[in-house]
Amino acid sequence: MQVTPSGQGLGARVEQFDLSNPLSHADYKAIEGLLGKFGVLCFPKQNLTALQLKDFSSSFGTLEVNVANMYQEPGIPEVMILSNKKTDDGKPIGLGDAGQDWHTDMSYSKMIAFTNVLYGLEIPQRDGVPLGGTEFSNMRAAYLALPEEMKIKLEGKTILHDFNKFWENMRKQPGCTRPPLTEAQRKAKPPVSHPVFLTHPITGEKILYANPGYSMQINELPTEESDRILNFLFEHQLQPQFRYRHRWTAGDVLMWDNMGTIHNAIADYGPDEHRFIKRCQVMADRYFPLAA
Repeated sequence: MQVTPSGQGLGARVEQFDLSNPLSHADYKAIEGLLGKFGVLCFPKQNLTALQLKDFSSSFGTLEVNVANMYQEPGIPEVMILSNKKTDDGKPIGLGDAGQDWHTDMSYSKMIAFTNVLYGLEIPQRDGVPLGGTEFSNMRAAYLALPEEMKIKLEGKTILHDFNKFWENMRKQPGCTRPPLTEAQRKAKPPVSHPVFLTHPITGEKILYANPGYSMQINELPTEESDRILNFLFEHQLQPQFRYRHRWTAGDVLMWDNMGTIHNAIADYGPDEHRFIKRCQVMADRYFPLAA
């Protein structure tokens, strides 16, 4: 393993490591430690089948089958297709607008996410420049930079997270083809609450666990005060000094720590500039088994 930090406070490139091989315990611990340290890892020049992607991802915890239950790898529902490509008859082959706003995956679930593993197969380019990058923001740094009085005020408080918030916000975007969630889908993912500040299970450090995509309400505060503080937190956590942008290359496997970061998929490419990525979401059930 050759590890090269991005120099931006988040992110590292991990080379000379083939993810198609079974992970040893030492490899697992090394990658876990790198995720805790750098938050985002890029493994370039990978050549994986969907099953190998699933097997690597499942080394880190139970894989989630997305509540939308759409655009899955045939026979492997844990692998979801993120793409703006369409079939010859015009039907989408993947979720075309996945992640296009700041959020952290599965904060809307009782069992939150540990990591996402994305495998880039087709990356749009324009004039030789890759498009469709993924941005991240460091929630450890965001917590440390909070005013002390805000840390004291929010200590021990919880935030309500709702999957439908993000889904409906995406449905409002021009050209969106997402249908509304069915009653069964909403019942499968009812709103849940998590602490405003989590203790990161790998590093032992406090992190800010709030995000614009799913966070609805600070439960212990009146609505008006909750809205004001959440708006402050959403602005605070996106300051430039906390952020890192990954520019994709085909063959990249991008893996990130969902507990210590929030992220955003950059929609700077057109419908004829094709992006095709396979994704696994890994639950944090190894770290929070009592919540499973």
